[in-house]
Amino acid sequence: MTLVLPDAAATARLGAAIAPLLAPGETVLLYGPLGMGKSTLARGLIRALTRPDEDVPSPTFTLVQFYESEPPVAHFDLYRLTRPEEAVEIGLDEALDEGCAVIEWPERLGDDPSVWLGPDRLTLVLAEQAADGSGRMATLSGAGAWQNKLKSLHV
Repeated sequence: MTLVLPDAAATARLGAAIAPLLAPGETVLLYGPLGMGKSTLARGLIRALTRPDEDVPSPTFTLVQFYESEPPVAHFDLYRLTRPEEAVEIGLDEALDEGCAVIEWPERLGDDPSVWLGPDRLTLVLAEQAADGSGRMATLSGAGAWQNKLKSLHV
């Protein structure tokens, strides 16, 4: 599935549309270069699960932020990891045992992120839509339960 996201508000709305479909043990993987809107999408998703004014800082320096919601959600930024094993050290497995995870820079988990994650994953790849850098394209694909959940995603 490919979607056009003309601005940051549309990116946040996509995150909010994904939120009610998430279940414990599931992961949302956010791929894309710096500045593509990964944190904006994560913020929209987390605010839909918590409250509209939830403070959702990018976890670039803390590596992970945990939020009390239903299901509980953990927001990981793996950009600074040097080894995939470090994701476990900062609580990835615990996060998935209790709730779901949104992961920026999942490529830091190695060539096969399924080694570290459960079978139910939504993968989003964000890329520039226009040559002038305005707007984004989001390509979504699902594994496990997300193969069917994508059919019910309404943006």
